[in-house]
This record gives sequence, C-alpha cells and structure tokens, in this order.
Amino acid sequence: MKTSHEKIEFLEKMADGITSWIGSIPSLIIHTLLFIISFLLPVFDIVSVDKMLLVLTTVLSLEAIYLSILIQMSVNKSHEKIEDIQEDIEEISEDIEDIQEDIEEISEDLEEISEDIEDIQEDIEEINEEEDEEDHNERAKKTILKSDVNMSKNEIRFLKDRIAELQQKIDELKKE
Repeated sequence: MKTSHEKIEFLEKMADGITSWIGSIPSLIIHTLLFIISFLLPVFDIVSVDKMLLVLTTVLSLEAIYLSILIQMSVNKSHEKIEDIQEDIEEISEDIEDIQEDIEEISEDLEEISEDIEDIQEDIEEINEEEDEEDHNERAKKTILKSDVNMSKNEIRFLKDRIAELQQKIDELKKE
C-alpha cells in the first residue's frame, strides 16, 4: 500500500502532467476538434441544440474549475521555487561578503609584513655597513637572515597570488 505522502506525490505528478498537456498544441487541437464536433452534432440531427449546449456548458464549467485549480497549484510551486532561489542568493551574498572581508584582512596583513620585511632589510644593510670586520659566524647569521627575508617575500608573493585567485572567485560568484 502507498503511504499518504506517496499518494500526494503521485497526484502532484499527475497534476503537473495535466497542466503541461493543457498548455500544449495537441491540447489546443483536441479542444478545437471537440468544439467543432459539438456544434456539428445538432446540424446532423444527432443531438438537439439545447441538449448539446447544456452538456457543453457543464463540461466547460467543470474544465474551467479544474484548470483554475491546476493553475493555482503551478503558481504555488513557482512561488516556492522563487523563495528557495532567493534564500540561496542571500546565502551566496553573505558568503561573498565574508570572503571579501577575509581578503581585506589578508591584504592588510600582507602590507604590514611587507613593511616589516623592508625594515629588516634596512637593518641588515646597516649592520653590513657597520660591521665589515665581523667574523665568519656573524656573516653566516646575516646570510641566514637574508634567506629568511627572501623566504618571507616568496610567502608574501604566494599570498598575493592567492588573494588574486579569491578575488577572481568572488567576481565569478557575483556574476552568477
């Protein structure tokens, strides 16, 4: 046995199918043929005009009632889908704002790191100028420090590239 949920799903699918068919060219053709046949029945004395009009009016009234119900069901489904899309758009917008804030923070951090590296380089240059007579160990320390500075520069370049990638993704999300 089908559950009530399965029955409702079946009825909704059937209603969707009927709504799709009603709005199609074959439906227009069939309705036109039925109307022509209905009006030809009294002409060939198969049915009286009064009886044909009574049946036709009753059938058209019932069809109008069902069509209005089916149309309202379609409108309700469309409204639900639009609400879902609006929620998705709001979530995406929030995500984009968060990413932009993160990028701004990272950019600020990168600027600070760049300034610190420049200061360190200036200090290294001053030390080099003042201490030309230092021993070999001191020079090795300076070389290591320069290497660390270069590594930091490379990390900054990597972070800048990453920021550019994130900005590109934000732009793509905005376009969607």
